[in-house]
Amino acid sequence: MISQQEISVSTSGRGTYDLGNEIQRVVQASGIRTGLCHIFIRHTSASLMLCENADPSVMADLEAFMQRQVPDGDPIFTHTAEGPDDMPAHVRSILTQSDLNVPVTNGRCSLGTWQGIYLWEHRLAPHQRKITLTISGE
Repeated sequence: MISQQEISVSTSGRGTYDLGNEIQRVVQASGIRTGLCHIFIRHTSASLMLCENADPSVMADLEAFMQRQVPDGDPIFTHTAEGPDDMPAHVRSILTQSDLNVPVTNGRCSLGTWQGIYLWEHRLAPHQRKITLTISGE
């Protein structure tokens, strides 16, 4: 059995957005008890991550690391059509992930105690992000 659904996430700019509850809702509604949930973001300036969900300083540290590695307005970038955060956002999404695979057990994503699923918005401005969930199994 396969179920597919798209979810939409409104971001308010750069940062992380917890997708866990929405993804669990879609998985439960699919009726699939055992299988796999494939999560795919349909954008080139945002990404997905499976990350620590207990301490918000983890997200701040990840952002600080990324700002050091791929700073906005870096003069090495020529692609600046949408501003100084445009090319850095593309690089950030390539360095991270555009999809995740999570096992489904007993009708829920089988995550560890401290794991959460997040959208990582790499642009400074708000965006509407589309994520496709494909749940397969029985």
